[in-house]
Amino acid sequence: MKVISKLGDKKDNLVNEEIEASVVLVISEEGEQLGELALEDALKEAENRGYDLVCVAPNAPIPVCKLMDYSKYRYEQIKKAKEARKNQKVITIKEIWLSPTIDVGDFETKSKAARKFLSSGNKLKVTCRFRGRMIEQANNTKELFVKFAMGLDDISQVDQAPLLDGKNMSMVLSPKLPKKKK
Repeated sequence: MKVISKLGDKKDNLVNEEIEASVVLVISEEGEQLGELALEDALKEAENRGYDLVCVAPNAPIPVCKLMDYSKYRYEQIKKAKEARKNQKVITIKEIWLSPTIDVGDFETKSKAARKFLSSGNKLKVTCRFRGRMIEQANNTKELFVKFAMGLDDISQVDQAPLLDGKNMSMVLSPKLPKKKK
């Protein structure tokens, strides 16, 4: 059973009295092997040195335990997890709807909006819904999508080519990744 603390993290390691093995392989705080000890002796050794006995490999034939300050270890783990979450970038998908009969002015307005979305790091889904007999213009709409993508070619790349799915045609664009220097 895993215990969840106030911060919502899962407790991954068995500590001190939670360890159920009778014999454990003990590693000191500096990384030296102290050898196989009975659990009671290992707990006494940890207490004498002022550390906790933490089971780091419970599934080994002889469970491996390390002497460490568990509260400091947990604090560092939480700090690393927060740092990792802070450095993550959430990519959202913005959507722009086109019409098969779109005029030049509207097309350029949609292109400017798309450029703004892509330059801020978002992915872009370009969609066209066909109503009634407009489905007959699917080939023209595919050309419209290609023209749209070519207009944004300097800052975007096509992730998904124009694809007809039922009465909708869609295409996905993503921002171009910066080129890595060799």
